[in-house]
Amino acid sequence: MLSFILRKLLASIPVYLGIVLIVMLCLRVNDPVQAYLGKSASPESIAAQREKMGLDEPFVSQYVSFIGRIVTLNFSEESWERKQPVGEILASAVVPSLAITVPALLLTTIVAIGIALLSAYMRGSITDKALMFAAVLGMSISLLVYVVMGQYFGAYWTAQQGLDVFAISGYEPVHESVPGNWIRYCLLPVIITVILTIGYDTRFYRAVMVEETGRDYIVTARAKGATKPKIMFVHMLKNAMIPIITHVMITLPFLITGSIVMETFFRIPGMGQTLITAINSKDFPLIQAFTAVFAAIFIATNILTDVLYALVDPRVRLG
Repeated sequence: MLSFILRKLLASIPVYLGIVLIVMLCLRVNDPVQAYLGKSASPESIAAQREKMGLDEPFVSQYVSFIGRIVTLNFSEESWERKQPVGEILASAVVPSLAITVPALLLTTIVAIGIALLSAYMRGSITDKALMFAAVLGMSISLLVYVVMGQYFGAYWTAQQGLDVFAISGYEPVHESVPGNWIRYCLLPVIITVILTIGYDTRFYRAVMVEETGRDYIVTARAKGATKPKIMFVHMLKNAMIPIITHVMITLPFLITGSIVMETFFRIPGMGQTLITAINSKDFPLIQAFTAVFAAIFIATNILTDVLYALVDPRVRLG
């Protein structure tokens, strides 16, 4: 397995270098210094700022220098807008994003798989139809509706009733001494995210489970007198893990990058909010570093997916 991972890493290097190259070229289609300083900036100030930012060097030199900083994990370049090292900004934004995305993913996956198993096994029944109706209904409602209703009834209205549990917006770091900070600032976005995404995941997992119910091994297990729980949670779930892993791993990179909409509406300083702020303020170094990190996470996720395939299904070989 180690040799497989090394081969995948080596094969991914040209892809990653190409992604970084395209990102750097796209960011330089228009002069980033001109965009940052504004149209009223004098040619002298533009030239001085370009030299200060290292953008006066040939593009090849800039590209090689940036790749070198990535390899050495040296993100000490200063943000244009926040005047802090880019690495510090990204590191401080990861924790707020994970505080929302990790619990939301775990809850959504566990609940959606459970509902999908029940629905697939009772296919065609009233229970199955009711569950699928609820899933479609949940998918049909806009995210903005969930956010507005959640902030009003979950935070504002409950506070008016004397139950000040959730904050309408804002964020405070979660410390061991103050565990309630997570409940106050993060639990409401997590609940909204779960409600929003559980319909999509349930329908996907149900389709996977329905396909598995017609397999020969399910028929054989029934003929041998296996109980329903054993068929569902041992035979069916185990053999459906490949598409489930694929679905979860596709979502995994966004655990780091965060939920842009949730972080924006709830003013949580995570990776999504950081990226939007950087784009609006034309913070060139932060955008460049963010996309490079995201590309690396995405490639690592693809490699991890292949490894998990082999671990859960012996029929999959890494050769």
